[in-house]
Amino acid sequence: MEHLKNLQHKFTSPEELTERIASFRQRGKMVVFTNGCFDILHKGHVMYLAKAAEQGDVLVLGLNSDASVKRQGKGEERPINPYDARATVLAGLGFVDLIVEFDEETPIGLIELVVPDVLVKGGDYDPEEEDHTQKSYIVGRDVVLANGGTVATIPLVDGFSTTGIIKKLRR
Repeated sequence: MEHLKNLQHKFTSPEELTERIASFRQRGKMVVFTNGCFDILHKGHVMYLAKAAEQGDVLVLGLNSDASVKRQGKGEERPINPYDARATVLAGLGFVDLIVEFDEETPIGLIELVVPDVLVKGGDYDPEEEDHTQKSYIVGRDVVLANGGTVATIPLVDGFSTTGIIKKLRR
C-alpha cells in the first residue's frame, strides 16, 4: 500500500500547491516546472521529464485536463487516455514530484503560483522568443525571468510523438 500512497501524494490541487512549494523552498530546494498533455507516455516523454527533473530538485508537472487537451485541436479522439490515467502513469515516474491539473489554455496561472526557479519546455520552443503570439513562445517566461529564474528547453527525441504513435496504430 505504501507505493499507492506515494503515487497519491504526488497529486495536488492549485490551492495546495503554494503550501507544498513553500515547504520545498524552506528546505532549500530548487523548483522546476513543466507542463503538457502526456497522452500516451513514450520514450520521448520520459527522456524529456528526466532531463527536466535534472534542472533542479523538485519537478512540478502541470497536466492538461481532458477539456484542455480537446481545445488544443489535436483531434477529436484526444486525449486517448483520460486525465486520471495520464496522471497515474506520470506519478509512477520517480523523478516527477508533483502533478497538478489545469483546465485553461495555458499553464500561466500555475506558473504564477509556483514561480519556478526553472521553467522547462521542449526543443520546439525558444527561450529567447519574446513575442507571445509566436508558436515558439514559452508561456510564463516573463514571470520566471522577472523573479530571477531561468527558462530552458530540452531537445525532443527524434521518432517519438503521440501523434506518430496514433498514426502508426491506424495503419
